[in-house]
Amino acid sequence: MSTLFDLAFLSAAPFWALMIVTPTWRITHRVVSSPWLVLPTLVVWAVAAIPLLGPLWTLVVNPSLTGFERLLADPAAVTAVWAQIIAWDLFVGRWIYLDSRRRDVHPLVMAPVLVLAILLSPIGLPVYLGLRSIPALARRNDVPAMAT
Repeated sequence: MSTLFDLAFLSAAPFWALMIVTPTWRITHRVVSSPWLVLPTLVVWAVAAIPLLGPLWTLVVNPSLTGFERLLADPAAVTAVWAQIIAWDLFVGRWIYLDSRRRDVHPLVMAPVLVLAILLSPIGLPVYLGLRSIPALARRNDVPAMAT
């Protein structure tokens, strides 16, 4: 299960590298434009979660702290949750990247924001939302507020 746990991040890392290291490269934009870039990480999730679907389904339909504590004692459950977090962070990072490119926010401004989104997307997303409201950071302000 340890290998699968590691594979969750490794399956997303190349996409993060493209967005951070080569943000203006045409191939980066083409790859990141597809929402399917999260698929490899979701495959890791499926491999870990499918054997737990019964208990997992019961828990998400009727959530409880003690139920989650018991489920997360299983390394497969931790791996599935980790893969889900990684996939979500990547999807949020993808949106941040695409929105920042549309707004023409400089890549040197975006690199630390994307790193923050990798590490803690619940902090990286509001930081980006705050930054994108600063007109001086965007060279084009003709993008609708919640463009995707």
